[in-house]
Amino acid sequence: MLNWENMFAGRSSRMRASEIRELLKLLDRPDIVSFAGGIPDPALFPDDAFKAAYGEIFSGSQSATALQYSVSEGYKPLREWLAGEMAKIGIACRAENVFIVSGSQQGLDYLGKLFLSPGDTALVTFPTYLGALQAFNPYEPHYEQLTLSGNRTPESYRAGPRQAGCKPRFVYLSSDFANPTGETLTQAQRESVLDLAAELDIAVIEDAAYQSLRYDGEPIPPILALDIARNGSIEETRTIYCGSFSKTLAPGLRVGYIVANETVIRKLVLMKQAADLHSSTINQMAVFHVAERVFEDQVAKIKSVYRQRRDAMQQALEAHMPPGVHWAKPEGGMFFWVTLPTGMDTAELLAKSLETVKVAFVPGKAFFADGSGENTFRISFSCATEQVIDEGIGRLASLIVSEMSVQRRECA
Repeated sequence: MLNWENMFAGRSSRMRASEIRELLKLLDRPDIVSFAGGIPDPALFPDDAFKAAYGEIFSGSQSATALQYSVSEGYKPLREWLAGEMAKIGIACRAENVFIVSGSQQGLDYLGKLFLSPGDTALVTFPTYLGALQAFNPYEPHYEQLTLSGNRTPESYRAGPRQAGCKPRFVYLSSDFANPTGETLTQAQRESVLDLAAELDIAVIEDAAYQSLRYDGEPIPPILALDIARNGSIEETRTIYCGSFSKTLAPGLRVGYIVANETVIRKLVLMKQAADLHSSTINQMAVFHVAERVFEDQVAKIKSVYRQRRDAMQQALEAHMPPGVHWAKPEGGMFFWVTLPTGMDTAELLAKSLETVKVAFVPGKAFFADGSGENTFRISFSCATEQVIDEGIGRLASLIVSEMSVQRRECA
């Protein structure tokens, strides 16, 4: 029998299945209340707008263009529209600074390939987005914990990688309503990230997948906007902004984008030419048609629904969770991050939960580059009604109460 494992490149051993993708399979089980998938509610997709967009494309002179090969940079009208949207949040740029990718996940893969050689260091928060770790892992990096409390100096970041034979290459983080924690960086924290990156002379990868989904508080300028304000032009910045239409319009079309200086964009274009030539032309055209006409209304609609569900989850957690369980109410996004008492293992808790109370969530360990975080988990409110949220959190809390009692008895 062939031993394929002996034929694969060594880096393939760093590829891991996504726990979240596996848990999404539970959505097909009617007996499971799932808070696992951080996915948009399909009932909120702008179906009619997309039907009209595709119909218009095929009924006019654009059909040949829509079905043909296209440029690797992306559909220019969409890139121009995005440049206009970026200006609204303080990112002055041109279409030439915008690059279309097949979902922001492809963008993270390209950026890992662009910056990381085996043994280089990526600075990430602990926890961080699981998909980013999956995208970076095949390029064999070393991970260092990025702390935002100000208790580390640039020299300490240099020293750690040097001891491991690694060189810092970039900071990766989400500045608004992060996946998985729901946290938002203050402007001072964003400025400190830029200070650190300048001291280390490295790039900043800003994952802005949830930037549009703010429910409370005042918007804070993206890191790229602050970088432009410091340096006068996007061409002088070190920040790379990754965005997506998946959380606002529809994830199935796989249309994301990267905004950066032209030097970075040119390298990414070469990668795309080698990988898949270009993202789906017809999907880019449809996204442009829909975004141009209904984007603001669509965002307002989903924010109204998700805000109510966020509030319902906060109320359910307050009503049902026992003392010793901690979380923070997010200002936006799709997630709550829950911390249980030290010593509890949420992977084991998930197995018991699926068997007994029939509630799914994502154990936190997968989000930590060092494999810690056993006592944490992520729950999402985006696809559950308020009634289901209360019922599911109540069931899960009852199991947690029981497991905490067992832990106390064992420690006595």
